[in-house]
Amino acid sequence: MNKAEPCSPTRRLRMLIAQVMNRIRLRSIQFIITISFMVITILVVLIVSLMLYNKFSKTAEENAYLNIQQIIEQVNSNLENYVNGMIDIYEVVEDQIDKSPTISSPILAEQLRAILKSREDLKSIALYTRKGDLVLNIPSLMMRKNTRLEQQSWFEAAIQRPKELTFSSPHIENLFKGQYSWVVSQSRQIKYADKSGRKQDGVLLVDVNFKTIDEISKKVSLGKKGYIYIIDSLGNIVYHPQQQLIYAGLKYENLEQVLSYSYGSYVDHSTGESRLITIKTVEPIGWKVVGVAYTDEILTTKQDLNQFIFWVLVVVILLVLLISIYMSAKISRPIKMLEKSVKKVEQGDFNTRINVKGAYEVEQLSHQFNLMIGRIGQLMDQIIYEQEAKRKSELDVLQSQINPHFLYNTLNSVIRFAQREKKEEVITMINSLSKFFRISLSKGKNIITVQDELEHVRNYLVIQNMRYKNKFQYKIEAEEKALSCLTLKLILQPIVENAIVHGIEMMADEGFIHISVNIVGDKLLFQVTDNGLGMSEETMQQLLTGHLKSEHGSSVGVKNVHERIRLYYGDEYGLQFESELEEGTTVCIWIPAVYEDEGGGVT
Repeated sequence: MNKAEPCSPTRRLRMLIAQVMNRIRLRSIQFIITISFMVITILVVLIVSLMLYNKFSKTAEENAYLNIQQIIEQVNSNLENYVNGMIDIYEVVEDQIDKSPTISSPILAEQLRAILKSREDLKSIALYTRKGDLVLNIPSLMMRKNTRLEQQSWFEAAIQRPKELTFSSPHIENLFKGQYSWVVSQSRQIKYADKSGRKQDGVLLVDVNFKTIDEISKKVSLGKKGYIYIIDSLGNIVYHPQQQLIYAGLKYENLEQVLSYSYGSYVDHSTGESRLITIKTVEPIGWKVVGVAYTDEILTTKQDLNQFIFWVLVVVILLVLLISIYMSAKISRPIKMLEKSVKKVEQGDFNTRINVKGAYEVEQLSHQFNLMIGRIGQLMDQIIYEQEAKRKSELDVLQSQINPHFLYNTLNSVIRFAQREKKEEVITMINSLSKFFRISLSKGKNIITVQDELEHVRNYLVIQNMRYKNKFQYKIEAEEKALSCLTLKLILQPIVENAIVHGIEMMADEGFIHISVNIVGDKLLFQVTDNGLGMSEETMQQLLTGHLKSEHGSSVGVKNVHERIRLYYGDEYGLQFESELEEGTTVCIWIPAVYEDEGGGVT
């Protein structure tokens, strides 16, 4: 019988998770607590890990960059010391020549040989006239023909900049027979005494073996691929690890950008690889030491941190999964007991009371649930009362609109116009009366558009204006966007009726009623303004309570509008009055701005 293959840790973990998930319902509180605890913990660990990762990686980068800068500065310091030593030697040679009574003095020649032997890197000392004729050379070697001395860079520099000591790029020394050294030439125009003792202008040349500069640069290590190179102030390469390509210009080094820096660092991507370029200028000759380090070698610490954080997250997830399953089961057990008790209420028995023991929050939840059941009963009674109040309010509105007295007066006016054979007036009044009642009924709907509501009050004003023999003028205005808004029907007519009966009817002058509709934020504002008799503060309060009584009628219609709006939309909406005696009255009606879409729905 074959032995069973052992399960891998990953497979056992998947099997454990599958068993746990089968026992936990996805929408249960136990599952939610488990997932929430895991997500929060993992997020916290992830955030902390990222913070540590960023901190450590940033520190590693800074240390690496600082180390590279220190290396470049050390190389630069060594080169400056070496160059300053060469300048001192050159000045000593120049001083000896200047002090010598004649250039052919044996003492001068002996002194120059001593200077040449004092340092191994000194290759030769030579003095030329401005025309390129050899005056003196140490060691005394025969000069080659066709050297084109006047065209060599060190000679041209000395002639063009006579007071400046110049350093040439590395080159093969080709002036004297038997000399093939790789040298850097120092040159400057000086004064010397010829054989007759007269001062002449000449060019002093001191050749220095390039080997010392090469050794200083080769000792530097900037990683496996990193290196340094040296260029002069004109961009000519003085030293490069690939020295055989020195005359090719090494375009991939992007020398134009390097020349724009005197000191500093930047990241270069021109070669396809990310490279850190660090630059330091060698004083006083203006050479630049350039360090090239590859960032993939500098930042190897990031890879180690990535692996560490990955395994930390794996371990944390496993621990959190086990702990969260245990804790969520313990927390959710009393809540499940509460769920069983609530199901009894779900069956419709609102007299049921529950009493679940457990954690403090569960006990409070049990207590609050009992209070909620009692409150539900109260709210159900309140809803029944409000619905009855709404139906009664709507019935009162309909009855007030189909007022027999208003209908009688209107028909009486029609008869008078007919007796006087005023056909147009009869047609207008009957047509307006028909539209007035059509909108009042609205097929039993309580909500109509603002456009229909304005049409309803316009028909009412037409009828009343004809009844009162043009005693008043009126104007109706509305924003285009407001016309498609929805509103409770029959909220303007009682306000306009109140303006006519209590404000304009008793005036000696002509009255005016202005109706406007505007959208203010997320609210709809109706304004009815008249220039009537106005009213006192006490009268305005009585209008909203329906307690105003006068020989011209009551204020039940205004109160009805106010209460209907508050029942449908809430206590923050309703009517506001602004009025002064003998000045007129403005009534503001506030309701929410609800729009009707093209399909007749609500948006």
